[in-house]
Amino acid sequence: MGKPSLKKHLSTLRALTTTDTALHSFCTASQTSIQSKHHFLHLCNTGSLKEAFERFTSNIWTDPSLFTHLLQACIPKQSLSQAKQLHSLIITSGSSSDKFISNHLLNIYAKCGELSTAAMLFDVMPRKNVMSSNILVGGYIANGELETARKLFDEMPERNVATWNAMVTGLVQHGVNEEGLELLFQMQRVGLRPDEFTLGSVLRGCAGLKALECGMQIHVYVIKSGFCLNLVVGSALAHMYMKCGCVGEGEKVFEGMPVHNVVACNTVIAGRAQNGFAEGALDQFILMKMAGLRPDQITFVSVISSCSELATLGQGQQVHAQLIKAGAYSEVSVRSSLVNMYAKCGCLDDSLRVFSESTDSDIVLWSSMIGAYGFHGCGQEAIKLFERMEREGMEPNDVTFLDLLYACSHSGLKDEGRYLFQLMKEKYGLPPRLEHYTCMVDLLGRSGYLDEAESLIRSMPVKPDAVIWKTLLSACKIHKNAEMARRIAEDVLRLDPKDSAPYVLLSNIHASEQKWGEVLELRRTMKDRKVKKEPGISWFEVKNQVHQFRMGDRSHPRWREIDDYLKELTARMRESGYVPDNASVLHDMEDEEKEHSLAHHSEKLAIAFALLSAPPGVPIRVMKNLRVCNDCHVAIKFISQIVAREIIVRDASRFHHFKEGKCSCGDYCWVLILCINYYSTFKIDIILLQELVPFKILRNFEQGTSRAIPSFRACR
Repeated sequence: MGKPSLKKHLSTLRALTTTDTALHSFCTASQTSIQSKHHFLHLCNTGSLKEAFERFTSNIWTDPSLFTHLLQACIPKQSLSQAKQLHSLIITSGSSSDKFISNHLLNIYAKCGELSTAAMLFDVMPRKNVMSSNILVGGYIANGELETARKLFDEMPERNVATWNAMVTGLVQHGVNEEGLELLFQMQRVGLRPDEFTLGSVLRGCAGLKALECGMQIHVYVIKSGFCLNLVVGSALAHMYMKCGCVGEGEKVFEGMPVHNVVACNTVIAGRAQNGFAEGALDQFILMKMAGLRPDQITFVSVISSCSELATLGQGQQVHAQLIKAGAYSEVSVRSSLVNMYAKCGCLDDSLRVFSESTDSDIVLWSSMIGAYGFHGCGQEAIKLFERMEREGMEPNDVTFLDLLYACSHSGLKDEGRYLFQLMKEKYGLPPRLEHYTCMVDLLGRSGYLDEAESLIRSMPVKPDAVIWKTLLSACKIHKNAEMARRIAEDVLRLDPKDSAPYVLLSNIHASEQKWGEVLELRRTMKDRKVKKEPGISWFEVKNQVHQFRMGDRSHPRWREIDDYLKELTARMRESGYVPDNASVLHDMEDEEKEHSLAHHSEKLAIAFALLSAPPGVPIRVMKNLRVCNDCHVAIKFISQIVAREIIVRDASRFHHFKEGKCSCGDYCWVLILCINYYSTFKIDIILLQELVPFKILRNFEQGTSRAIPSFRACR
């Protein structure tokens, strides 16, 4: 063959040059197109819809799928008007029959709550798929229309895992846990395999129902299916166990997870806090921070609640500072927890400050502040705040009324409590829960209306529990009604035979009447049934360390110093007129032994230690797990005057602020007890006594002055 001619070489070279130029032009055009699309997407993502449409109008008409980005950009702003304009343009462009674009239209209407429009669009869509139905089901669930969502779900000819997830999650989120669990079993029967989101939802359903056995069965499935290392499923499993009271099992799941995130740590912190392991919750919080995880608002709410439970003001203040740095202070749920924490640590002014600083408040925050007033015995302030809340258009819920009734109960506001109880039912249509009835029984019982309180329990539409009967039993002790106390104690023991409260209360009633044989018999019964009385414990926090004390405690390193200081205080109290109330010692012993026992009650030990340890002038805050006895209440008033220091004591029911020889509770209930002691002498009905005797006369009784007697007799 001959060599190719020069002409042929030149022809080939020209062809290659032309191809290379065309390829370069194509690449340049493609690169420009990609850059343009990126710019268009950036404008959509930043919410610049108008600019995106105007600058890329020709591109949108050429490629109608770009409408979907514009529609998606309407969701964050909930811009329904712009979505409707885009809908008109989609119809004009002739792309309304496109399934992909129609689903995006359906999504924007569902996300904006325009369910009627979404349903109309769904009905006229020429091409629908599973995604179309899923979007509408999700829209109905998000707006609380569970029945409509379930009807559409049942009518769907085809369902995928996402469909089942949406329905199961929706039911669980709205508290319909049993139906949510049933759907999981149906899903398995039709041959679909639950994924991590399905399992997470049903485990939350088990937690809501406290269905431990069902949760354990799902745990087995999780292990078999290989989801045990999944973070979502692991956190949900730990949450389920914690909610069912199995803290140890929940922690085992947590420890078995390959890595821990904020959600997993929050689960353990909340679980420990809700199950009474407040110290463990704070320990986990510290470990979480050491691991480099950043706490969120859910973390802070649980941690603050733990500080509330322990009444550790120092730690609570540190957490308060941390959450401000973390930017969580603006969250209403965090502020509500802070209001509650400061109130339970005895700092009512700080609770009010946090509440007053809130510009964006909800019913939870208002209720927390009302509850704070109630816990400190400020019933009138709680009612005034409630009235202000009503004026500002905030509608109360059942928790608000529970806090109000509690406030009335601990301030002796019987008539106000009755009015609020009726207001709750008649004006706001809120059916009282067992807790509301318990507050009413407490209010009536403290006021001496024992028969009415018992009648309320026996006639209420909800089943009574041991707590409400113990509330009435406690009132029987205050008013020394031994006959009713025996009857009520039987009701309590039927519900909870291992509860020490009915035995102790009955024993105290018999002891106050010096029926030592019956006291001994009750103590034998407790021993035979292995029922143990909860010991009285008082504690005081100094330098982030909590110091605990029990009656006659000698375990503290400084017990000799504390004992000497107590003797000094007692001597100074006696000089000021203090006389030990030996009737508060419900044991058969000599007066000298009784006085020694009274002098070493746990709250007195804690206060003595606090006065030795705290800087001068700083208020003393002491916490106690049981109710403060009458003698300690009187003694602390004397101490507050002698040392010129405010002493704040939190007992099992409320706060007492002792200052300059007076208590913030106005000696409510203590005065009644003292007057009841005079009942047999003056033969006056106690109800009549409360209605007739002026409060200042009752105060004279407490002080033991003789000038009260003539006034008292005159009231008869």
